Amino acid sequence: MSEMNVPKQDGVDELGYILTVGHQPLQQGFQVLVADVLAALTSQLAHLIHSIYLYGSVARGDAVASRSDLDLTLVLHRAASPHESRQLASIRSALQAAHPEVVKIDFDVGILPDVTAAGSLNSWGYWLRHHCRCIWGSDLATRFDLFKPSRAIALAVNNDLYEAMDSYVERIETASNRTEIQQLKRAAARKLIRATNILRPDDDLSWPQSLDNYADLFLNRYPAMADSINYFLSAASGAHDASEDFVLRLRSFANWLRMQQ
Repeated sequence: MSEMNVPKQDGVDELGYILTVGHQPLQQGFQVLVADVLAALTSQLAHLIHSIYLYGSVARGDAVASRSDLDLTLVLHRAASPHESRQLASIRSALQAAHPEVVKIDFDVGILPDVTAAGSLNSWGYWLRHHCRCIWGSDLATRFDLFKPSRAIALAVNNDLYEAMDSYVERIETASNRTEIQQLKRAAARKLIRATNILRPDDDLSWPQSLDNYADLFLNRYPAMADSINYFLSAASGAHDASEDFVLRLRSFANWLRMQQ
Protein backbone atom coordinates (compact mmCIF):
# COMPACT_ATOMS: atom_id res chain seq x y z
CA MET A 1 0.00 0.00 0.00
CA SER A 2 1.42 3.39 -0.90
CA GLU A 3 2.03 5.97 1.82
CA MET A 4 -0.60 8.31 0.41
CA ASN A 5 -3.28 5.64 0.90
CA VAL A 6 -2.45 5.00 4.56
CA PRO A 7 -4.89 6.96 6.77
CA LYS A 8 -3.26 9.18 9.35
CA GLN A 9 -4.01 8.11 12.91
CA ASP A 10 -4.18 10.76 15.61
CA GLY A 11 -2.35 10.44 18.92
CA VAL A 12 0.15 7.80 17.81
CA ASP A 13 3.63 7.80 16.30
CA GLU A 14 4.64 6.44 12.90
CA LEU A 15 4.82 2.91 14.33
CA GLY A 16 1.36 3.11 15.86
CA TYR A 17 2.46 3.56 19.49
CA ILE A 18 0.59 6.01 21.69
CA LEU A 19 2.46 9.31 22.02
CA THR A 20 4.36 9.94 25.24
CA VAL A 21 4.51 13.15 27.25
CA GLY A 22 8.18 13.84 26.49
CA HIS A 23 10.81 15.58 28.61
CA GLN A 24 10.88 19.11 27.23
CA PRO A 25 11.94 21.89 29.64
CA LEU A 26 9.23 23.05 32.02
CA GLN A 27 7.54 26.33 31.18
CA GLN A 28 9.23 29.17 33.01
CA GLY A 29 6.04 30.25 34.78
CA PHE A 30 5.71 26.89 36.53
CA GLN A 31 9.31 26.08 37.43
CA VAL A 32 9.19 27.68 40.89
CA LEU A 33 5.93 25.89 41.66
CA VAL A 34 7.35 22.48 40.74
CA ALA A 35 10.52 23.19 42.74
CA ASP A 36 8.44 24.18 45.78
CA VAL A 37 6.34 21.02 45.51
CA LEU A 38 9.44 18.83 45.36
CA ALA A 39 11.05 20.64 48.28
CA ALA A 40 7.94 20.29 50.46
CA LEU A 41 7.31 16.63 49.67
CA THR A 42 10.89 15.42 49.91
CA SER A 43 11.75 17.39 53.04
CA GLN A 44 8.81 15.94 54.96
CA LEU A 45 7.98 12.58 53.36
CA ALA A 46 11.07 11.29 51.53
CA HIS A 47 10.94 8.12 53.65
CA LEU A 48 7.46 7.36 52.31
CA ILE A 49 7.73 8.39 48.65
CA HIS A 50 9.32 6.12 46.05
CA SER A 51 8.96 8.51 43.09
CA ILE A 52 7.15 11.66 41.95
CA TYR A 53 5.76 12.31 38.45
CA LEU A 54 4.21 15.23 36.62
CA TYR A 55 1.28 14.64 34.30
CA GLY A 56 -1.24 16.86 32.56
CA SER A 57 -0.66 20.26 30.99
CA VAL A 58 2.40 21.21 33.08
CA ALA A 59 4.09 17.94 32.10
CA ARG A 60 3.23 18.48 28.42
CA GLY A 61 4.38 22.10 28.44
CA ASP A 62 1.05 23.64 27.41
CA ALA A 63 -0.22 24.86 30.79
CA VAL A 64 -1.91 28.26 30.99
CA ALA A 65 -1.27 30.43 34.05
CA SER A 66 -4.29 30.76 36.38
CA ARG A 67 -6.28 28.27 34.24
CA SER A 68 -4.37 24.97 34.46
CA ASP A 69 -3.92 22.49 37.31
CA LEU A 70 -0.71 21.02 38.64
CA ASP A 71 -1.18 17.25 38.52
CA LEU A 72 1.24 14.87 40.21
CA THR A 73 1.39 11.13 40.64
CA LEU A 74 3.04 10.00 43.88
CA VAL A 75 4.14 6.39 44.15
CA LEU A 76 4.56 5.45 47.81
CA HIS A 77 6.60 2.59 49.21
CA ARG A 78 3.61 1.61 51.35
CA ALA A 79 0.20 2.94 52.30
CA ALA A 80 0.40 6.25 54.15
CA SER A 81 -0.42 6.28 57.84
CA PRO A 82 -3.22 8.60 59.02
CA HIS A 83 -0.59 11.11 60.14
CA GLU A 84 1.21 10.93 56.79
CA SER A 85 -2.08 11.32 54.90
CA ARG A 86 -2.75 14.49 56.88
CA GLN A 87 0.76 15.70 56.02
CA LEU A 88 0.12 15.15 52.32
CA ALA A 89 -3.19 17.01 52.53
CA SER A 90 -1.56 19.86 54.42
CA ILE A 91 1.29 20.15 51.93
CA ARG A 92 -1.12 20.21 49.02
CA SER A 93 -3.34 22.86 50.61
CA ALA A 94 -0.42 25.10 51.58
CA LEU A 95 1.14 24.91 48.12
CA GLN A 96 -2.17 25.58 46.42
CA ALA A 97 -2.74 28.67 48.55
CA ALA A 98 0.78 29.93 47.82
CA HIS A 99 0.66 29.44 44.05
CA PRO A 100 -2.21 31.22 42.24
CA GLU A 101 -0.60 30.36 38.88
CA VAL A 102 -2.59 27.09 39.01
CA VAL A 103 -6.27 26.52 39.72
CA LYS A 104 -5.53 23.59 41.99
CA ILE A 105 -2.93 20.98 42.86
CA ASP A 106 -3.78 17.29 42.74
CA PHE A 107 -1.88 14.31 44.14
CA ASP A 108 -2.77 10.99 42.48
CA VAL A 109 -1.37 8.35 44.84
CA GLY A 110 -0.32 4.77 44.11
CA ILE A 111 1.39 2.12 46.24
CA LEU A 112 4.55 0.54 44.80
CA PRO A 113 3.46 -3.13 45.02
CA ASP A 114 0.17 -2.25 43.29
CA VAL A 115 1.83 -0.13 40.62
CA THR A 116 4.32 -2.84 39.68
CA ALA A 117 1.90 -5.79 39.86
CA ALA A 118 1.46 -7.77 36.64
CA GLY A 119 -2.28 -7.05 36.70
CA SER A 120 -1.60 -3.30 36.61
CA LEU A 121 0.17 -3.31 33.25
CA ASN A 122 -2.68 -1.70 31.30
CA SER A 123 -3.45 0.79 34.06
CA TRP A 124 -0.39 1.92 35.96
CA GLY A 125 2.08 0.70 33.34
CA TYR A 126 0.36 2.59 30.55
CA TRP A 127 -0.19 5.64 32.76
CA LEU A 128 3.44 6.02 33.82
CA ARG A 129 4.88 5.19 30.40
CA HIS A 130 2.73 7.53 28.36
CA HIS A 131 1.37 10.30 30.60
CA CYS A 132 3.98 10.89 33.28
CA ARG A 133 7.45 12.36 33.51
CA CYS A 134 9.51 11.48 36.57
CA ILE A 135 10.83 14.49 38.50
CA TRP A 136 12.10 12.69 41.61
CA GLY A 137 13.08 9.16 42.57
CA SER A 138 13.52 6.02 40.47
CA ASP A 139 11.53 6.27 37.22
CA LEU A 140 9.18 3.28 37.04
CA ALA A 141 8.13 4.17 33.49
CA THR A 142 11.39 2.69 32.19
CA ARG A 143 10.12 -0.77 33.17
CA PHE A 144 7.39 -0.70 30.55
CA ASP A 145 7.41 -0.96 26.77
CA LEU A 146 5.40 1.48 24.66
CA PHE A 147 1.71 0.70 24.29
CA LYS A 148 -0.51 0.69 21.22
CA PRO A 149 -4.17 1.80 21.38
CA SER A 150 -6.56 -0.77 22.79
CA ARG A 151 -9.90 -0.89 24.50
CA ALA A 152 -8.26 -2.94 27.26
CA ILE A 153 -6.23 0.11 28.29
CA ALA A 154 -9.30 2.36 28.24
CA LEU A 155 -11.15 -0.06 30.50
CA ALA A 156 -8.20 -0.50 32.85
CA VAL A 157 -7.58 3.21 33.43
CA ASN A 158 -11.29 3.80 34.00
CA ASN A 159 -11.98 0.81 36.23
CA ASP A 160 -12.87 3.17 39.09
CA LEU A 161 -15.26 5.29 37.01
CA TYR A 162 -18.56 4.63 38.75
CA GLU A 163 -17.10 4.70 42.26
CA ALA A 164 -15.39 7.98 41.37
CA MET A 165 -18.64 9.48 40.07
CA ASP A 166 -20.44 8.49 43.28
CA SER A 167 -17.64 10.10 45.29
CA TYR A 168 -17.80 13.32 43.26
CA VAL A 169 -21.57 13.51 43.74
CA GLU A 170 -21.26 13.05 47.50
CA ARG A 171 -18.52 15.66 47.78
CA ILE A 172 -20.38 18.18 45.61
CA GLU A 173 -23.57 17.76 47.62
CA THR A 174 -21.79 18.20 50.96
CA ALA A 175 -19.32 20.96 50.04
CA SER A 176 -20.15 24.43 51.31
CA ASN A 177 -17.42 26.42 49.58
CA ARG A 178 -18.35 27.58 46.07
CA THR A 179 -14.76 27.39 44.85
CA GLU A 180 -14.47 23.81 46.05
CA ILE A 181 -17.77 22.90 44.36
CA GLN A 182 -16.58 24.34 41.04
CA GLN A 183 -13.29 22.48 41.28
CA LEU A 184 -15.09 19.21 41.99
CA LYS A 185 -17.48 19.71 39.09
CA ARG A 186 -14.60 20.56 36.79
CA ALA A 187 -12.67 17.44 37.82
CA ALA A 188 -15.73 15.18 37.54
CA ALA A 189 -16.56 16.48 34.06
CA ARG A 190 -13.00 15.95 32.85
CA LYS A 191 -12.91 12.38 34.16
CA LEU A 192 -16.30 11.59 32.63
CA ILE A 193 -15.30 12.90 29.20
CA ARG A 194 -12.09 10.85 29.25
CA ALA A 195 -14.06 7.80 30.33
CA THR A 196 -16.04 7.82 27.08
CA ASN A 197 -12.98 6.09 25.65
CA ILE A 198 -14.26 2.83 27.18
CA LEU A 199 -16.73 2.67 24.28
CA ARG A 200 -14.01 2.81 21.64
CA PRO A 201 -14.10 0.06 18.99
CA ASP A 202 -11.38 -2.57 19.23
CA ASP A 203 -10.05 -1.73 15.77
CA ASP A 204 -9.59 2.02 16.39
CA LEU A 205 -5.86 2.75 15.93
CA SER A 206 -6.00 6.39 17.09
CA TRP A 207 -5.72 7.63 20.68
CA PRO A 208 -7.14 10.85 22.18
CA GLN A 209 -4.68 13.39 23.57
CA SER A 210 -6.99 16.18 24.78
CA LEU A 211 -10.52 16.57 26.13
CA ASP A 212 -11.62 17.80 22.72
CA ASN A 213 -10.10 14.66 21.15
CA TYR A 214 -12.05 12.45 23.54
CA ALA A 215 -15.25 14.35 22.79
CA ASP A 216 -14.75 14.26 19.01
CA LEU A 217 -13.98 10.54 18.92
CA PHE A 218 -17.02 9.81 21.07
CA LEU A 219 -19.35 11.99 18.98
CA ASN A 220 -18.21 10.30 15.78
CA ARG A 221 -20.00 7.21 17.08
CA TYR A 222 -22.72 8.80 19.23
CA PRO A 223 -23.71 12.10 17.60
CA ALA A 224 -27.03 12.13 19.46
CA MET A 225 -25.07 12.69 22.70
CA ALA A 226 -23.71 16.06 21.56
CA ASP A 227 -25.73 18.06 24.09
CA SER A 228 -24.37 16.03 27.01
CA ILE A 229 -20.77 16.15 25.84
CA ASN A 230 -20.91 19.89 25.17
CA TYR A 231 -22.39 20.43 28.62
CA PHE A 232 -19.54 18.55 30.29
CA LEU A 233 -16.92 20.25 28.12
CA SER A 234 -18.29 23.55 29.39
CA ALA A 235 -18.18 22.29 32.99
CA ALA A 236 -14.63 21.02 32.46
CA SER A 237 -13.58 24.54 31.52
CA GLY A 238 -14.92 25.85 34.84
CA ALA A 239 -18.27 27.21 33.69
CA HIS A 240 -20.74 27.85 36.51
CA ASP A 241 -23.98 25.91 36.77
CA ALA A 242 -26.42 24.90 39.48
CA SER A 243 -24.96 21.99 41.42
CA GLU A 244 -28.31 20.17 41.39
CA ASP A 245 -28.42 20.23 37.58
CA PHE A 246 -24.82 19.09 37.33
CA VAL A 247 -25.33 16.14 39.67
CA LEU A 248 -28.44 15.01 37.80
CA ARG A 249 -26.66 15.16 34.45
CA LEU A 250 -23.54 13.49 35.82
CA ARG A 251 -25.54 10.57 37.17
CA SER A 252 -27.57 10.30 33.98
CA PHE A 253 -24.54 10.22 31.70
CA ALA A 254 -22.63 7.79 33.92
CA ASN A 255 -25.64 5.45 33.89
CA TRP A 256 -25.86 5.75 30.11
CA LEU A 257 -22.19 4.80 29.80
CA ARG A 258 -22.74 1.77 32.03
CA MET A 259 -25.64 0.59 29.88
CA GLN A 260 -23.55 0.76 26.68
CA GLN A 261 -20.85 -1.57 27.94
